[in-house]
Amino acid sequence: MKNLIRLMLLAATIFALAVPAGAQQRKTTERLSREQLAEKQAQLIAEKLAFNPETTKKFIDTYTRCQKEIWALGTTKSKSPKRQLTEMQTDSLIRARFNHSQKLLDIRKKYYAEYSKFLAPSQIEKVYSSEGKVAKKLSQRAKRQSKDKCQAASKAKRKKK
Repeated sequence: MKNLIRLMLLAATIFALAVPAGAQQRKTTERLSREQLAEKQAQLIAEKLAFNPETTKKFIDTYTRCQKEIWALGTTKSKSPKRQLTEMQTDSLIRARFNHSQKLLDIRKKYYAEYSKFLAPSQIEKVYSSEGKVAKKLSQRAKRQSKDKCQAASKAKRKKK
């Protein structure tokens, strides 16, 4: 009986130590950083629009710089607070949203000028229309890969039993 308890305790300890280590390892290999994600997105857009190598290099550099500036802005809280705001607080909230939108617009204008140095306006329009599609595609791919890895891990655990 003592041996059975010791064996169960040993198994529980090994399991407790092994699971977090495996989860940590999976997280670092699965997730791309924001910069890597922006670069991957830029590469896919460049491939889709069939840019030449020189244009692709310029585009990836410009696109990632643009994304970094947009990320630096942060997000606005688009949801209205649950509590009732005073008129001054509501006005302040709306003005903050306008300010954020203006900063975002300024960045978009700045990078439109940058893109114009090496892309035609029709190409820039295609870049803008491709951005959302490519981001959605990358997100779906990441979710699918994560799901596949979880399923593979589950199968491996079942095989061990």
